[in-house]
Amino acid sequence: MKTILNKVFIGLPKTMGSKEAVNPMEREWTSAIFKEPVEGPIWVGKTGLTGDGVADLEHHGGPEKAVFAYSIENYTYWRNELDISDISAGGMGENLVMEHATEETVAIGDTFQIGEAIIQVSQPRQPCWKPARRFKIKNLALLLQNTGKTGWYFRVLQEGYIEEGQTFTILDRPYPQWTIQKCNQILHGKQQNFVEMQELAGCELLAPGMRATLAKRIEKRNSGTPDIRSRVFGPNE
Repeated sequence: MKTILNKVFIGLPKTMGSKEAVNPMEREWTSAIFKEPVEGPIWVGKTGLTGDGVADLEHHGGPEKAVFAYSIENYTYWRNELDISDISAGGMGENLVMEHATEETVAIGDTFQIGEAIIQVSQPRQPCWKPARRFKIKNLALLLQNTGKTGWYFRVLQEGYIEEGQTFTILDRPYPQWTIQKCNQILHGKQQNFVEMQELAGCELLAPGMRATLAKRIEKRNSGTPDIRSRVFGPNE
């Protein structure tokens, strides 16, 4: 079954909410999660799509997280699971909505030709508190993490124009064992498997930042489970 570029989204950071709000979910926040669909060809450069931006440069963006992709199939699950009728393509702040590609089928290092561009899977997305704020569901980051429906990032090997409706052509699949789903299990599993963690950290096409995160976790293996509250709940609490 062909993998299709269902939609393309871009957007710049926006500030929303109110500084005076009592409810944390209504307070002021800044994010580029609200993106708009693109019609016609758009340029994909080494650090992302023309006209796209990120608010948190420490945790998002850069050449290893140039393009964020999400599966259109996941939205059916979220509509049924969360009973949110308005959660649809673009809802997670993705750039590329991919059809017939999921966390179970996409792996680290998968290299695709799409239009003129060549892009390569670099890492899973680590869910943060911003989708939760958008949909007013406090534990949404945990749901994304625990289901493994996180989406994934691409690095750009060859710049070029892409367009909605084009087909992804697989050029290389060097690490089929390291699916995004498997990576998420290793990263977020209740029982930390340090043997698998070490093996994943040795995957040369996994983004360097995530390899460093795994190495640090292995080094501190006796310190217990990492505290993720600031990432998944942040100022929503």
